[in-house]
Amino acid sequence: MTLTLEKTIETFKEKFNTSGKLREKGSKYIPGGYSRHSLTYGPHAIYVDHGEGQYLYTAEGHKLLDFHNNFTTGMLGHNHPKIREALMELIPKGFCFGNPMKHEYRLAQILCERIEAVERVIFSCSASESCLSAIRIARANTGKNKIAKLEGGYHGLGDEFMISLHPYPDAVPGPPSRPIAIPGTAGIPQHTRENVVVLPQNDLNSCERILKENAGDIACVILELQSGAGGLIVLDKEFVKGIRQITHKLGILLIFDETITLRMNFGGLQRSYGVKPDLVVFGKIIGGGLPIGAVAGQEKLFRMGETGKVYHSGTHHGHPLATMAGIACLEVMNEATYDRLHKYGNRLKTELNTWAKEKNYSFIVHGEGSFLGYEFTDKPGREYKSCRDIIKYSNEEQMQIFAFEMVNRGIFPMYRGQLAISEPMTEDDIEMFINNAKSIIETIFEGQ
Repeated sequence: MTLTLEKTIETFKEKFNTSGKLREKGSKYIPGGYSRHSLTYGPHAIYVDHGEGQYLYTAEGHKLLDFHNNFTTGMLGHNHPKIREALMELIPKGFCFGNPMKHEYRLAQILCERIEAVERVIFSCSASESCLSAIRIARANTGKNKIAKLEGGYHGLGDEFMISLHPYPDAVPGPPSRPIAIPGTAGIPQHTRENVVVLPQNDLNSCERILKENAGDIACVILELQSGAGGLIVLDKEFVKGIRQITHKLGILLIFDETITLRMNFGGLQRSYGVKPDLVVFGKIIGGGLPIGAVAGQEKLFRMGETGKVYHSGTHHGHPLATMAGIACLEVMNEATYDRLHKYGNRLKTELNTWAKEKNYSFIVHGEGSFLGYEFTDKPGREYKSCRDIIKYSNEEQMQIFAFEMVNRGIFPMYRGQLAISEPMTEDDIEMFINNAKSIIETIFEGQ
């Protein structure tokens, strides 16, 4: 049978028809039916009834092996007993006081002990908030106004971070060596666009030139060591080391956004790179599935906060439920657990890449540890060095067919071509993904 996009979408609509109806009902009260546009999986989001372990159970009653995990949040899968126990211990005591509880400093202590660059931590309700706090801290400590970010890098909903985000053909102006800042959404003021310097991924010479030209104005460079929402691109280690040297020399603070990449190494992905940033942003994982974010880093950079010169506060910052769940999550995620998930990710990537090479199929899996990306490319063995490569070389129709057919078969990847492995998963789950992926890929290429 030849797979076409039309057939796979038709099957999707039939299989998840209850979700389609719920979306229509929701649209009467919420624009688009739900509050996260990124949840739309083709025609609409898949509504969930409940989750258990590595599985989602949809509103239709279907069981999905979850390689999505709420955009990598679910390190422990769903309804993990340790998270549940932690929450049930706290709930009878109350959980919204406006006063601190001991769980807040305990979670901060764990992060300080695990991450070399972390000496102080401030919590918020999301990584989006913490990215905003990070650049405020950077501006306060340097006395400079502009920020620099990598093209294709996502750091939350803040206006500065919605610049040059998604790699769409009409949204990457300028030559690759000198990207031009462009808003990724309506509603961004002109002065914000002028306040953001955009850097190319994995092009150290161009980054050095741009940073030197703007050194007197740039407070910080913020980057993901392995990007997510803007397309999965792994930064070369020598590139990152070079950026560290350049920023240090120019008096620019370096911020690593480890919102996703904390899932890839016990000490954060920065440990794999051997590079120490000035500030780090966390989110997703450190709340065990509850809303939380954190900005962390060198003690000296937080002194202005202690004296009140830099304001940071919010009604639910350091929320007891989130910090309690975060402690439980990080305790489960010990070195041995990280090693096991890394082994699973390496198996999935190696087996599919080896098989695709033998078959001469233009398909790749890339990334590290428990967070991987997949692409249907223009030729076998293609390597991706920047978000512009995704535009230039990826086959969007084949990507969509694969994603739809996977979920139609009971496996739920991220629609944008990414995979997140969770702690409850087993070797059998990895094998199930590999076998179904091979079957779908073979059908796609044989149908050409």
